[in-house]
Amino acid sequence: MQAIMETGFDVIYLFTVITLGIIMVRKGKTKEAKLFGIMAITLGLGDSFHLVPRALALCTTGLESFTVALGVGKFITSITMTVFYILLYYVWRLRYKVEGNKELTFSIYALAVIRIALCLFPQNMWTSALAPLSWGIYRNIPFAIMGLIIIVLFYKSAKEHNDTSFKYMYLTIVLSFAFYIPVVLFADTIPLVGMLMIPKTCAYVWTVWIGYQDMKKAGNN
Repeated sequence: MQAIMETGFDVIYLFTVITLGIIMVRKGKTKEAKLFGIMAITLGLGDSFHLVPRALALCTTGLESFTVALGVGKFITSITMTVFYILLYYVWRLRYKVEGNKELTFSIYALAVIRIALCLFPQNMWTSALAPLSWGIYRNIPFAIMGLIIIVLFYKSAKEHNDTSFKYMYLTIVLSFAFYIPVVLFADTIPLVGMLMIPKTCAYVWTVWIGYQDMKKAGNN
């Protein structure tokens, strides 16, 4: 039952975000819409490296038989999610016509580089079933700081510009991290906590949906 439900959910998720991303890239009339589309495609393709092996594992011989594939997929997803937030930062700059602010841009890139560098350390033991929790925490610290910065930026800018279309963009990011952090900390010892990845994924779908709906609204004006 888990194999059927989880695989079905993942297929719907990947199909939805990648399809919406392609539509935004092809039909978007602004740089913002097209960038949002690229961001959605990056999200979907990146997650597929982890979710596809997981679906295969659940439907065949079990997760233990796919430890290496799942580890490699998790590593790739960690990198693509970092890129996702860099792109989201530029969506913010385009939407609110932000110029300059080199210190902020440097901070985003510095955090991204630190995050990716930490992911590259062999101590992460990506392909091991006994990957250390400590390194899971280390590599997610700069990632969480990136997320916090993006949350604050979208919250303040949407409020200042009375931007109803992106009113809840910050909330989608808050929810994604709220569901993700417990998984990082407790999923290995309390497997049921891993279920929080489902609402986390839904939060990302909401992020993409906000961009898609905004593109449609702009096209009708």
